[in-house]
Amino acid sequence: MTAIEQQQLGKTLWAIADDLRGAMNADDFRDYMLSFLFLRYLSDNYEAAAKKELGKDYPALAKEDKRTPLSLWYKANAADVGEFEKQMRRKVHYVIEPQHLWSNIADMARMQNGELLHTLQNGFKYIENQSFDSTFQGLFSEINLDSDKLGKNYTDRNKRLCTIIQKIAEGIAKFSADSDTLGDAYEYLIGQFAAGSGKKAGEFYTPQQISSILSEIVTLDSQDPALGKKKKLNKVLDYACGSGSLLLNVRKKIKDADGSIGKIYGQEKNITTYNLARMNMLLHGVKDTEFEIHHGDSLLNDWDILNEMNPAKKMEFDAVVANPPFSYRWDSSEEMGKDFRFKSYGLAPKSAADFAFLLHGFHFLGKEGTMAIILPHGVLFRGGAEEKIRKKLLTDGNIDTVIGLPANLFFSTGIPVCILVLKKCKKFDDVLFINASEHFEKGKRQNRLLPEHIEKIVQTYQHRKEEVRYSRKVTMDEIGKNDFNLNISRYVSTATSEEIVDLMEVHAKLTDIEKKAKEAADKHNQFLKELGLPPI
Repeated sequence: MTAIEQQQLGKTLWAIADDLRGAMNADDFRDYMLSFLFLRYLSDNYEAAAKKELGKDYPALAKEDKRTPLSLWYKANAADVGEFEKQMRRKVHYVIEPQHLWSNIADMARMQNGELLHTLQNGFKYIENQSFDSTFQGLFSEINLDSDKLGKNYTDRNKRLCTIIQKIAEGIAKFSADSDTLGDAYEYLIGQFAAGSGKKAGEFYTPQQISSILSEIVTLDSQDPALGKKKKLNKVLDYACGSGSLLLNVRKKIKDADGSIGKIYGQEKNITTYNLARMNMLLHGVKDTEFEIHHGDSLLNDWDILNEMNPAKKMEFDAVVANPPFSYRWDSSEEMGKDFRFKSYGLAPKSAADFAFLLHGFHFLGKEGTMAIILPHGVLFRGGAEEKIRKKLLTDGNIDTVIGLPANLFFSTGIPVCILVLKKCKKFDDVLFINASEHFEKGKRQNRLLPEHIEKIVQTYQHRKEEVRYSRKVTMDEIGKNDFNLNISRYVSTATSEEIVDLMEVHAKLTDIEKKAKEAADKHNQFLKELGLPPI
């Protein structure tokens, strides 16, 4: 399927969502819409695997027959169902019973079947509790099919669901059902719902343009990015992963460059967004053995695999990316000051956990890895505890690049943000500053980075290019003289110097113009005199 067709599927589904949600809050409707899209993907994937597993025994149905082939096979082979499901759990890691498959659900919706709501509830419950292993428990926990927002009573809710599912089924039917297609449609819808959620979207969505920059940076060679893409990333971490799009972007960049990736790890505090991330992984064809998403608080470091005190057993990642909440208030208690992530640097202030988030990720960065994190500009110049942390990171040679982005790129805030690139074994002893604040396309609600803007940033980072009013390599000596202030405009100003005006030269030009004007007027009056006309 072409990129245009993929985008068209996203637009088709968004038009359905926009039309059907009515007075329902966009965030609430998002959860229903995306869950149904996910069920469609799981069903198609499962039916394809079942067809392969059963071979010639897989029932063939006429086009007009709306029954599912699996329902017929289950009926005719009741004694073999247990063994079949055991095989499917081993091969595709989950089971969906025939009555819960999307094709059956869509047919029930088309027929306005009064049992659709009950069937969906049972299907979601089965998938959560009996279909997957424990990793996927609670996957649909935020989908309340008994909500008054769907209708005042069971009949109204069932009728509304029939309409929604029928429209989605019709909208999807024209398009391919492969994982890339549905995955891209899922991403498109997340972006559209984020646009309608305003500030709340900051909890779960990193704009694709910014995600691309971070992904390109961390997949380049850490020591010398000019050498190009890494061949392999064993482990990648995003500890504020939202819907998981940033992790998926890193995975795509390395695979597009014919590299390989081991496992991707994400952590997310918000339960709804955590469920979105798990669905997003599967929708993009990432096997459940290839990712691990943890529901928890990164600042408290409540993920067991990251809480190993023995340095020899510590988890280390080849790439770390993050778009944590900006200037988040947190509990910087005295006890927290003893935490292995912070004790060498000191604690970020209670009013802004930006450096706490940074130090969390940096602690788990491998010696040959690259970390890229999105932060508000305040981290570059604020004093007090933050200045102390910034100074240590600089003097230890850990801050590699500072990138300033344009304002109003995010749904959650209009303020300009920056990207900090950090390394534990940095080759260059200077810091590269990139001031991209004036390179964007203005939009009605959000500004946008075009492909050429993204490429310019990445190319400048990769080859450490210097360009007047855009980028510059700054020595540690100069940064030290500025009290370790990293305010980008101190080092790369976008202002153009005013032209110096030579008043004597201007006066001479004006005198010359007046002289020529007088000569022209005299000549003109001479012609008028010869014609017997009065002078002007």
